[in-house]
Amino acid sequence: MFQPANRRRALSSAAMMLFAGSALAQADSGTTRASETTLPPVAVTDTRQPSLTSKTVAEQRSELDQTVGSVGFVDSESYVNTYAFTLRDVLKDVPGVFVQDRYGQELRLSIRGSGIARSYHTRGLEILQDGIPTNLADGSGDYYQIDPLALQATDVYKGGNGLAYGSSTLGGAINFLTPTAYTAVAPNILRLEGGSFGTARGSAQFSRIVGPLDFLGTFTVDHADGFRQHERGQYEQFNGNLGYRFSPDVETRFYFGAYIVNQELPGTLSLSDALNNPTKAAPSALSGDQARNSRTERIANRTTFKLDTGQIDVDTWAIHKSLYHPIFQVIDQDGWTYGIAPRYTASLTIGGMRNDVIAGARFFGGNNQARQYINVSGDKGTQTLDSTQSAYNYEAYVEDRLFFLPTFAVMAGFKALRDVRKYVDHGGLAADPTYKSTSETFNGVNPKLGLLWQPNKEIQAFVDITRSQDVPDFGDLTQTFSTTTSFTPLASQHAWTLELGTRGTRDRFSWDITGYRSIVRDQLLQYTTTPDIPASTVNANKTILQGIEAGASIDLFRNIASAGAGDRITLSGIWNLSDFRVKDAPQYGNNRIAGVPVNVLRATLGYARPNGFHISTSVDWVPAGAWADDANTLRVPGYTLLGVQAGYDFRNGLSLFLDARNLTNKRYVSDISTVADARTASSTAIFYPGSGRSIYGGMRYAF
Repeated sequence: MFQPANRRRALSSAAMMLFAGSALAQADSGTTRASETTLPPVAVTDTRQPSLTSKTVAEQRSELDQTVGSVGFVDSESYVNTYAFTLRDVLKDVPGVFVQDRYGQELRLSIRGSGIARSYHTRGLEILQDGIPTNLADGSGDYYQIDPLALQATDVYKGGNGLAYGSSTLGGAINFLTPTAYTAVAPNILRLEGGSFGTARGSAQFSRIVGPLDFLGTFTVDHADGFRQHERGQYEQFNGNLGYRFSPDVETRFYFGAYIVNQELPGTLSLSDALNNPTKAAPSALSGDQARNSRTERIANRTTFKLDTGQIDVDTWAIHKSLYHPIFQVIDQDGWTYGIAPRYTASLTIGGMRNDVIAGARFFGGNNQARQYINVSGDKGTQTLDSTQSAYNYEAYVEDRLFFLPTFAVMAGFKALRDVRKYVDHGGLAADPTYKSTSETFNGVNPKLGLLWQPNKEIQAFVDITRSQDVPDFGDLTQTFSTTTSFTPLASQHAWTLELGTRGTRDRFSWDITGYRSIVRDQLLQYTTTPDIPASTVNANKTILQGIEAGASIDLFRNIASAGAGDRITLSGIWNLSDFRVKDAPQYGNNRIAGVPVNVLRATLGYARPNGFHISTSVDWVPAGAWADDANTLRVPGYTLLGVQAGYDFRNGLSLFLDARNLTNKRYVSDISTVADARTASSTAIFYPGSGRSIYGGMRYAF
């Protein structure tokens, strides 16, 4: 359906064609005068100014493709006709991204070994929304504020390629972009869906442009009883933005978010129970009524100044989060994160050569009041901890791409950082009456150097080397033994990573293949001490993380029904090879690091017609499961999962879909809370069972 501006452009173009056609007809008939045989030039301009703070999907993809290194891209339209509940549904087809569901929206998300043994939340990844950080000030974070239904597209900057936004962690950065009124599919979108395990979800999006003002809001409410006992979850999410154009060169946009999570926890099981009784909950999860209930509010702003050369974006943000989390103890936290990040981007000409530059700084910090209590059936008992966690970060970065030949670019950049972590135990408790304060400061300079070859606009090859640095967060620095929580000093993790890859499109075939090798010092590895206490974190001496991240797609057949029918059969797939090992460790030699399987493969075969009908089948294959311990004595079995997705997009904006998963009802282990040595561990009830057979259906109406 035409938008008003599009309709005006279409009418203008039609009028030009009619006018030109009439003039040419008169010239051919010889009835026109000589003065009329030459038409004056006619210029047609779009009266609507493009937004400075909002990009279309095509613009976003084009900008990402300029990266000298491995990146990934997801258009939200690729999963809109599926039950997209967690970030696995968003990222499952991105080469190099290992993402597994645990329960509710909790998952393990790892890129190139980032947080490989982390049994909760995220580490080693920057999570951005609209280019603005959502991580807390210490670098920790989760994914509950990212609503798949509120996204336009997703950029994945693997490893050191996250430098484009100031990230220099091992895993890189993931930028989730939300639409604005300028880029929304339609002014109004309604969505209803439901299915297995008591699942019901409703979502509504609305957007408007009123002169220089535009606004958009997305509301989503999701409820599910869950595959397992004690897994009921209720999610209420709002994402919105409001933009105002002061002039053709200045625009500001505010982003708003509110996220309410009430999630019961089913806990981890023994390997036998995970495979034979996967719906049961851990006894401690039931007795302690374990849950994760959080309230998060986010406000951010981007103000853009268009210059004669380039532009400046100034980002500011504030995040408030409260957490009530009864697990081994009741964790009760309340904190703020705030920051400012100016960023300059430009495309210059130096000596006749194109030169693209990105330069920025980030100053952000926060304070978290962290208290703990004995868990009495989910309620607070005796207080065991009263502390304040503070983090302050000062960072500057630059990245420059110089096209010294039309098809070759050299890239160089670096990030300098100074991060402070301060911990105060206020004492005053019977268990620990003393007042203690301690802090750690982490400094670093992380360079990057690379080369890009682009023989044409559809094919690229690259090689680069980067240094990464992961600063421990308070989940690492505060560790609990028995009922006592204390500050545990750790070094930052740092690595050199070499990557070599290519991506492109050739006729009906497209590909994205990268090989990488990281030499890591002081890697932050974790192991579970008991199933109910957060894992202990240690610095490993030396580790090697290497692998292949490959994806490809090909149109096997086109115009199947008849010549020019436009239907097609497409085969696509990804392969992640993750060879992660300790290096010459006194206890474990060159063993594999527990937590991630060596090979993960996924393939999809789909058929689509221009009239809106589409159907596909998917296969997820893990030939051999991951090791559960660093001693490599306990391993989970591999598995194969089958799924089918189908739908129909009507021309009036209505879409219907069906999404069936794990059709064979395969029993398998989805994720692991790793241990050091399964032979001596106090318990090996460390496994999360994968969900059984499920079917979801829904409708979307865009108007």
